[in-house]
Amino acid sequence: MNIVPIDPTQIRRLILFQSRRANVGHIGSCLCVVEILAALYGQALRETSADDPDRDRFVLSKGHAALALYAVLALKGWISEADLGTFCGDNSRLGVHPESSLPGVDFSTGSLGHGLSFAAGAALGARMQGSPRRAFCLLSDAECNEGSVWEAAAFAAHHRLTQLTTVLDWNGQQAFGRTCDIVDYPNLRERWEAFGWRVTEVDGHAVPALAHALSAPAPPGDESPHIVLARTTFGKGVSYMERGIPIAQTHLPVNSINWHYLPMSAAEYEMAMAELESVG
Repeated sequence: MNIVPIDPTQIRRLILFQSRRANVGHIGSCLCVVEILAALYGQALRETSADDPDRDRFVLSKGHAALALYAVLALKGWISEADLGTFCGDNSRLGVHPESSLPGVDFSTGSLGHGLSFAAGAALGARMQGSPRRAFCLLSDAECNEGSVWEAAAFAAHHRLTQLTTVLDWNGQQAFGRTCDIVDYPNLRERWEAFGWRVTEVDGHAVPALAHALSAPAPPGDESPHIVLARTTFGKGVSYMERGIPIAQTHLPVNSINWHYLPMSAAEYEMAMAELESVG
């Protein structure tokens, strides 16, 4: 496999630029999965083109992070810079949630809790077709509130879908607050193990560790699907987003969920880009 590393800082630049240009939110949700996507598309996924029938399949279950995926597809050359510049514009194929009409997007997603079912089906389909392709799914921790996730988890374990790997973006936030305050799952490792999955925990912002976890073979005789619990920081790379505080509204509490929704002002964009460039 030809490994072409993808620079996380380049992904973040594109996310910030296109978010500001289109004046849309979901920025924090995109920034926290950057290293996960860099590890997947830069090292773990076996693919040579967007239309290779035996390429590994990827499902972005947390579809509201689509801009991060679009940035990666642009850096890989699967979509053009001109395409990326239409994000959230009229008649664009690049909406807030991904559509399968776009090269490199295998499944339309955004209705949360369904992506793991798609990925399990893709893994089972590969087995039935005798294909070596694998299926990967990027799941949010809040999606574990959905019963359909656990149905898919039970299905995958029952059918011994060793070709299925899920990455759980464990950022601790969701649309209405902190995940621990909505429906708390403090024992995610034990829950997934109880459903028959092999579990690996990793720093979700360490590309080498992520790539190793995603590519490491299962122990001999282990026929379990695999989930990587990736600890991430919401809004990673932009300090005021990590703290949850808009510049103009510093009276808001730390760890608020503003950057799940809010677009950036011009001043906030300039500060975010300056901070990114200072460490990039």
